[in-house]
Amino acid sequence: GAPGSRRPAPCVPVPHVPGPCLPKPAARAVGPDMDSLGFQAMDNNVPVSVAQGSDFGIRTYFDMFQKMEDTFKFCVECKKLPDALPDPKSLRRCKRCQNVYYCGVACQRANWPLHKKFCKKLKLVALDRLVEWLVFTGRARDASPAPRWGPDVKGWEDWFAMQGQLEEKLGAVLGGRYMTLLWANAGKPRPEEGELRESVKRLVTDFHSRPVTIGLGLRLFGIEPLAKPLTVHVVGASHVETLNTRATDYDELTRMFPGHQGMEVVMVGVDVVDGPIMRPPLAALGPRGRVYLSSYKGLYHDFWEGHVETQLAARPDLVVGFHPGFHACPDLLEGWLPTLLLLRDYCLPTLFTVYNEQELKASLQILAELETRVTGCAANPFASLRPEQVYSSPNKAPAYCSSYYIAFLGPAAAEAPRIGELEGDGGD
Repeated sequence: GAPGSRRPAPCVPVPHVPGPCLPKPAARAVGPDMDSLGFQAMDNNVPVSVAQGSDFGIRTYFDMFQKMEDTFKFCVECKKLPDALPDPKSLRRCKRCQNVYYCGVACQRANWPLHKKFCKKLKLVALDRLVEWLVFTGRARDASPAPRWGPDVKGWEDWFAMQGQLEEKLGAVLGGRYMTLLWANAGKPRPEEGELRESVKRLVTDFHSRPVTIGLGLRLFGIEPLAKPLTVHVVGASHVETLNTRATDYDELTRMFPGHQGMEVVMVGVDVVDGPIMRPPLAALGPRGRVYLSSYKGLYHDFWEGHVETQLAARPDLVVGFHPGFHACPDLLEGWLPTLLLLRDYCLPTLFTVYNEQELKASLQILAELETRVTGCAANPFASLRPEQVYSSPNKAPAYCSSYYIAFLGPAAAEAPRIGELEGDGGD
């Protein structure tokens, strides 16, 4: 789960089990009840496991939160797990951040000079990890009309400013009985309302960062959604992009580009999770003015040969990879090599994201060695604002999803146009 590889799944899903602790969902004739911020209304949508019938050993919400927390229970100083201690219950949590554990006072004192540098940030990490359960079970997704983007939306501050009745929407999430249920079972004290409000906002950016980053890629390459229907391939997609994904999750692109001719976003990867978007890519044009999600479970070069070259799927106007991680080790690079060469040789406009500057430099070096023409790289104005810790070594600066982007197009030797000089037609 370290930022150098792939981000872990958001949280442990809630098994659908009978009993007084897990109330039954109310019957609904239509789809989920959602507000205009994109949250499913927690009072009307009781979480159900993505793997119904599986036995996670969880019978109550308290059990679920304990299972979530067990992942982080080890002494950050000596690295001992509870099983290695005479008394597994002797681990004590830092009262300030509610995140890291120590097996005793000696380890806590020894670790404090390092931990104090990150304690405040790790408090946010621990809070967001719990509050994400609300978002994950309802998932921040859009169902009702929301504001269309104006020309001055340059980052999340502008994005939140254009949301109508933002405080009322956040207040409804904070005041819902599932927020109360969360803190009654989390085993941690409920934070101040202001802290919870900011946590919800960070998690909203975490969810919307992916579709908005796709929109950023379209703008960087000068690809015009109003001119023709577009196809976007998300390469290397895994459970991070597809677990519990709904067909409406990328509708923010429609608000970004009102009046577009139709977009299809195809999730391609060996770890794509089965669900509502596990449906074949479109061979014909998608619905005008809508974003259509589809997926393919497998390697990208196999998808290209079996579907794109045979015209069972459309050639992409843009390819996006969220944290491909090919810089992390030789084995990952070897696995990515056929895809990287395909993207280069077919001159496909591509946008990859990374967690930090170190990953940015390593990835740029690899692309240079592959003689790929990098057309731009910079900090992503729509990076997730949710901090994430390095699991095995929490006392490090937190990482943020999609912090930087790399745009590349074709081989370095070719006279490929620079960003801003590209034709809107990314097809033939």
